[in-house]
This record gives sequence, C-alpha cells and structure tokens, in this order.
Amino acid sequence: MTESRRKIDGVSLRVYTLNTVVVGSGAAGYNAADRLYAFGQRDIALITEHILAGTSRNTGSDKQTYYKLTLSGSASDSVSAMAETLFSGQCMDGDIALCEAALSAPCFLRLAQLGVPFPTNRFGAYIGYKTDHDPARRATSAGPLTSKLMTEALEKAVNDKGIPVFGGIAAVRVIVHNGAVRGVLCLDTGALSQRDQRFVLFSCKNIIWATGGPAGLYKDSVYPYGHFGASGMAFEAGVKGRNLTEWQYGLASTNPRWNVSGTYMQAMPRFISTDCDGGDAREFLNDFIPDRGALLDRIFLKGYEWPFDVRRAKDGSSLIDILVYMETAQKKRRVFLDYRENPFGGALDFGLLGGEAADYLRAAGAAFGIPLDRLKHMNAPAYDFFLSKGVDLAEKPLEIALCAQHNNGGLAVDLWWQTNVAGFFAAGEAAGSHGVYRPGGSALNAGQVGGTRAAMFISQNRRGDPEPFADACDAAVSEILHMAHSATGVDTVADIGRRARENMSRAGGAIRSREAVRHCLEETVAILSNFTAFCKIPAPECLPRFFRLRDMLMAQRMVLGAMLDYMDQGGASRGSALYIDDCGSDVIEGLPTSLQYRLDGGEKGGCIQEGLYTADGGVFTWRGVNPIPKPDDFFENVWRDYRENGNIY
Repeated sequence: MTESRRKIDGVSLRVYTLNTVVVGSGAAGYNAADRLYAFGQRDIALITEHILAGTSRNTGSDKQTYYKLTLSGSASDSVSAMAETLFSGQCMDGDIALCEAALSAPCFLRLAQLGVPFPTNRFGAYIGYKTDHDPARRATSAGPLTSKLMTEALEKAVNDKGIPVFGGIAAVRVIVHNGAVRGVLCLDTGALSQRDQRFVLFSCKNIIWATGGPAGLYKDSVYPYGHFGASGMAFEAGVKGRNLTEWQYGLASTNPRWNVSGTYMQAMPRFISTDCDGGDAREFLNDFIPDRGALLDRIFLKGYEWPFDVRRAKDGSSLIDILVYMETAQKKRRVFLDYRENPFGGALDFGLLGGEAADYLRAAGAAFGIPLDRLKHMNAPAYDFFLSKGVDLAEKPLEIALCAQHNNGGLAVDLWWQTNVAGFFAAGEAAGSHGVYRPGGSALNAGQVGGTRAAMFISQNRRGDPEPFADACDAAVSEILHMAHSATGVDTVADIGRRARENMSRAGGAIRSREAVRHCLEETVAILSNFTAFCKIPAPECLPRFFRLRDMLMAQRMVLGAMLDYMDQGGASRGSALYIDDCGSDVIEGLPTSLQYRLDGGEKGGCIQEGLYTADGGVFTWRGVNPIPKPDDFFENVWRDYRENGNIY
C-alpha cells in the first residue's frame, strides 16, 4: 500500500493505493481480510466507519444460531443434502447453495479454532439442534451473542497479522470505470473540519463489500443503532440487486433493539396495548383470538416460529405479528410485553395448553407462576440481558413492534461472491445469497463462506496493483465534493430521514399494498432527484449523516422498486410479506377485509428477480435459478484440476 495525494476541483485528497479494500468490520469483513492474508494476498486494508458498531458485534437473540453441516450423532448428512435444504428455500441459485454447504464445516471449524466457544460433548463432537426450515440437526450456538464472539475472534486474528485497519472512515461513493472497480471515496470522520483532509480516496483493484444489510431503511427495526448499511452506493455504482423484496420481520423490543424470540415467548407474557402516552392499557389479542388455549399456544409457538411467516398468518402463530402491526402501524398505539402478570390475569390454567406447549413447560419444570418466573427458571440470562441494558422486566413492561430483522436479498453475486462489476465482491448480509426462506443461522455461515470464496478468487485471479487512477474517474469524485459543499443551511437531514423510515415501515414492511409502495417510492424519487435542495446540513461535521441519508434513500428506491415490480408480475404473499390483494381469496377471520391476500403457491420459487439502479426506481428482470451443480467427484480428476494452475477457478 502506498500513500500519495491527488488534487480534484482544488481539493487535495489523500490517496491510498493497494490491491484490495475490505469495507466493514463485522464478522464477514474481518473474515474476508483474514482469509485474504492466509491465501497470500497481503496488499490489503480494512476500512470501517466505527469498529465497535455493526450488527455482528451488537445483535443477538435468545440463542443465536450458526447453521452448518451436521458434525455429531448418528443421523446421516451430506454436502448435497445441506445444499438441497438451502436451495429449497426458493429463489436461490444452486451453485451458491452448494458452496455454502461445502464450506460450512471448514468455516465453522476455523471459528472454533479461533476460540469461539461452540459446545462439544465429552468426545469432542460439535452437537447440534434443529432450527427453522431445517430437516436435520445442523444448528449450533455459542449463546445469545454468537456473532459478537465471532467478530471478536476474527478481529484478533486480523490484528495479530498486522493487517491495516482504518477506523473512522465512512465510504460515500464506489468508483467504477469501464465496468470495473477503480476505488472507493470516503470521509475521514476525524478530520471533517479540514477541507483537504476530510475526503480520502482508496484506489484499488478489488473491493469486498461487507457492510451488512440496508439497516437504515426502517423505523421499526431490530438492527442495532449504529448499523446503517451501505447498499445504496453499490446500486449507484451499477451493482445488481437480487431478491430485494425478501426480508425477514419479527417481534422485537424497540429500546433496546432485541429479538423477543425463544424463551421470551415460551414464557407466555401478557400482550398489552396502550395509547401514545401509555394510558388506556388493555390486553388486545383475545379480542381476535377468543379461545384462550389457542391464544396461549400461539404465543408459546412464537418462540419457535419467531419470523413472521405469511403461511402461518391465518391459523398459526404469525397472526400475532399482524395484530401487533395493526395496533402500532395502523391504530398508532403502543404494544408491550408484560412479564409481571399472566395473560387474562390471575393464575394461569396450564390445562388450556396444547400438547407441544404443555409438554415443553412440564419438561422444563416451568408450568408455574407468572411469566417472569417462567423466564428466569428456563433462561435466566434472557432476563439478565435486559437488566444489563437498564430494563428490569420485573418492574415495567417491554415495548415491542413488528420489526425488520434481515434482508434475504441484497447485491447479486456469483459462486465466487463477485458481482456484475469486475473486482467488486460482496460478503455477509450485503450479498443477496438467499431467497424467500432460509434455515435460521444460515446467514452467519453465508458471511464466512462468502468472504472466504471472494478471498480465494482474488488471491488467484486478481493480484497485482490497480491501474493508475484515471482522469475519467475524477468526475465521480467531483460530484461528491460539489454535493458536500452545496448542502449547507438549516439542518433537514433528521426530519427527512425520520419521515422516510416511517414511510418504509408503513408501506414496505411485512404488510404491503401497491398504492402505499408506489406513493412511498414517488416521495423517495422526488427527494433524490434534487437531493442538495431538500437536504441541508449546518456544518461539515454533519457530512456523515448527510451521505448516510443519501445512501439509505438510494437503497430504499431500489427496494421499493423491486416490491412494485414483484406485484406488477403477479407476485403473491410469501415469506415474511403479506401483499394486500383486493381480489385475494385469503381472509383472516375477524380482521378487516382490507387485509385480503393471495397466498403464493411457489409459482415464482424457481425464479430470481434482479435489478439495476435508475433514476425512477430501477429496471428489473427475472431469470431462472441456477440448478445445484452435479460435479465430477472422481478424486483423480478433481486432484488434477486442483493441481494444474488453479483450474477450479
């Protein structure tokens, strides 16, 4: 890596020239940097706006899952079988599914070797359990903070190797020329007041984009504060989006942001609704589910079936998600979980429970007391977590909402996690490697596999110095410099961002209608069409918020455009999204007829939606999924290909 300076529009920029830049300091980013080094590519650096921010380091759940090949017990499993499971989630390429299955064990075992405390039995086997959409026992966990432990172990591995890490560096534009990466322009957040220091240019041959999902899109979100995502500038650079309609939503606390899955629901808390000021408290679920036993069973099952799944909306546990959404998004009320009293008040009649809930609570010795008693008995750390955040569930209820949690889609990648832009790779949630359904914990595996595959390809096929930064690239830098210098005035960024996120939660969340999506898209397009006129900042110190909003709106424009295109193509309700359809035959008893919908029958499960960014919301196309490859596994043939000049690439 070399350092120099380049003058553009009278501004002198620091320029770092190197082979590969990894953007993002979560588990996927640190792994990508570590793997690059291990494969012999040393001219690298990792850049991040804030080392301690991000989803990997600051999120978790009741028992955060890592999904990998079965490594214990007598049940049979194979790479092909795991690939089939991933592929069966619809709208996923088979070659990517096969890669994620094949590298799941090596990536998992490397994490264990780095010190992530995944449990083994006394004989050294890594035990497993079933997670959602998992026919085997492939899931494991290192506890509620599995991804945090992964990030810390990988960070140590990177630091031990002396790989350069630039903190306080926020990417604002990806530079592409003739269809290939040329660099990334960044803000130095520690030098914002200095005209010739605030912008930094990384001139490079490769970028691994490990910035996480577009977390800033939604008001109702379980993504941690401090994680915003950076997909918008990738779309702006010409990177294709894939399956952007496919998100995962679920019930989560709003402060702190945390999934209320697992034991939080199996303890069967009381759901109460209040007005905006916290008054007029009442239980509301039994207005729609009058059978008390059926209601308790559904609350319990939300622990197992945490993500909103439209297939469970009519007769299953996901009806609770819809009822919470109606209270908050439509009636503008607030919803809380109260662990201090049983549902319906008084002692709970455990005889009302169905077999699964009753058997579980009896086996756990938890068929007694109030929800708080049951929670502490089954999972005391779940109570302690909120206590550590200043929320004592014994003293007050916990506010929740139906929140965005994960984007199954993202940037379109191939089996080496390279996008359609040469030299631009994506890993982690930024990469759209999954489709409609995916086993719980497969995202953690995908981030490790994606960074590893990208590092392998770069180390073999994309070594060497980047081309000199061309004069033709200066225009892209110049536009950002001009934008930064022309946006001064009364601060409007916070208000515009708040409105955009509220609109997205209302229109582009788990419940979607054509009219609401179209209206939200039109507002987003209007703001971006004259961004510096709408968005003002009072001082250079506000530039990170200014460019963060721009990135969020560009991502929002693509996601809303994808949703509108999906509906235009006749798409029906599937996954974690209910599309309102006035002609739909599916109606939930007791709910307004305005929530009519049509359940998807898998008609589009073999197709993938891809899109390119445009000024009015994107141009979208559809293609069939790549089938799962059936490679020649005869050892001598594979060995020969592997030996002879990296033919596997």
